[in-house]
Amino acid sequence: MRSLKITSVLGGLVLAAGALLTAHPAAAEGRTGPTPPAEFTTDWHDPVTAAPPVATPGTRTCEVTLAAARFRDFTPYRGSYTPPKECGTDARWNKVVLRLDGQVEGRQYDRLGHLTLGGVELLRTSTPEPSPDGITWSVEKDVTRYRDTLSRPQPVEMLIGNVVNETYTGVIDVRVTLTFHTAEGRVKPAAGTPDRVVPLTGATLTTPRNTERVLAEVYATGSGGGCEEFWYLTVPDAAPYSCKATDGPHREVRISVDGKLAGIAAPFPHVWTGGWSNPFLWYVTPAPRAFDVQPIVYDLTPFAALLNDGAAHRVEVSVAGVPAGQSGWSVPTNVLLWQDEGSEVVTGALDRHESGTPRNSAVYTAGSPDVLETTGGDTLTVAGHLNTSHGRVATTVTRTVDHRSTHRWGADENPDALTARWTDDETVTVGRTATHTRRTYTMDGEISVDGANRLRTVLTVGDRAAVDVVRGGRRLSWSRLDDTYTGDASFNLGVPRDQRHAVGTSTEHYRLYGSDGCYDRSLTSVQGTVTEDLRRC
Repeated sequence: MRSLKITSVLGGLVLAAGALLTAHPAAAEGRTGPTPPAEFTTDWHDPVTAAPPVATPGTRTCEVTLAAARFRDFTPYRGSYTPPKECGTDARWNKVVLRLDGQVEGRQYDRLGHLTLGGVELLRTSTPEPSPDGITWSVEKDVTRYRDTLSRPQPVEMLIGNVVNETYTGVIDVRVTLTFHTAEGRVKPAAGTPDRVVPLTGATLTTPRNTERVLAEVYATGSGGGCEEFWYLTVPDAAPYSCKATDGPHREVRISVDGKLAGIAAPFPHVWTGGWSNPFLWYVTPAPRAFDVQPIVYDLTPFAALLNDGAAHRVEVSVAGVPAGQSGWSVPTNVLLWQDEGSEVVTGALDRHESGTPRNSAVYTAGSPDVLETTGGDTLTVAGHLNTSHGRVATTVTRTVDHRSTHRWGADENPDALTARWTDDETVTVGRTATHTRRTYTMDGEISVDGANRLRTVLTVGDRAAVDVVRGGRRLSWSRLDDTYTGDASFNLGVPRDQRHAVGTSTEHYRLYGSDGCYDRSLTSVQGTVTEDLRRC
């Protein structure tokens, strides 16, 4: 039996299959698309996702080019940004939308990238894999919350690390723009955005002394091609599997203030566009969050009084569960600050800090198949108060994370299967108003190679969130998100491209509904042809 190891098989399969792409028909119109071919050909659709576009007000706009670069190595693009005078000051902006348009042709792996403005991370992304004739794709993101950074000239830095040589020929060509939507008539300026956005550099932070709200956003990704890219499949040292981690696959992203634990979170199980040994899954539809990596958000307001003393404080992010000395995680962090205009100094205290006992059990059972059962989790409650110009404000943050997974693999890691579920429950109470957020991430998949040397991957990835805002027992608002990807693709290993006979079906169903309305779209592609594009709201 051929050894089936996800991290080693990945490179060769991505390169070979990536060379199959040549053309990209226009997007499917209406509810159904053309009849797909019997198997993948050299002609299939550009990457597309079911996620909604950024809602905009329809007012006058101004566009600024933030970056334009061709990435062929690990040299970053560096430029400068100036706010558009035609759309007025930041006080006249209703919405700011970042858009990345990319194109690449030839052979290339999936690559990770980021863009910063004044050191503030605006976008973290990955790329699709190209065809010889080329593909195009785009990413949109609402960046209005970075109004403070966008309001003045800033240096720009962007990098999509790449390797171009006689084998990997794809040069990644991107253009990034910002579109400013003005506030006019009944359209009001953006409300509730932070007064300052500070990139966390050197693990030190100094806040304005009148800060009354503090959020940290961490763009946490396991990446770089090693085992931490597939952290959810790692096993303890005693288990016979190619990706090792001393304590198994449980990971927890933590943030601390002056050495005291201030926030915990479950990382999202990202799957990049070469993931799970089968790029035929991802040519048309990437997994959730692959093109728009969303940050983990921590409410650090209970620590605001401690931070407001005018001194520099240590704010550090770490990933629990990563073996000592092992790299593979990236955790760039922005700190968002709101200030009390009526106070020069906001005082207060951290009133309560209750840290639970972290749980992590990875039990290996030898057999046919071998099995690793993992359970892990943690709890944290922090509370503090601030004496503001509008009265005493108490904030309590309670967060509970939980991880349960079953990993099964056969001889030579064939088949290789995982069923996993992560939950991240958070309640933030400010005064009488409580915001309850329950995040659930799921993964259920298997890779196998049959006796005819045909590889098959079946995988479902889920990204769900439920948010309820309650005051005095009455629900003020609510929302539900369910973004589910399902794929099934197979092809022959070890044969020329025209003999791979690849087939694959990918479906993404994105649903977002609640007190603000409804968005519901599903996309299905078969052998690279978009056969269904349904919108139900």
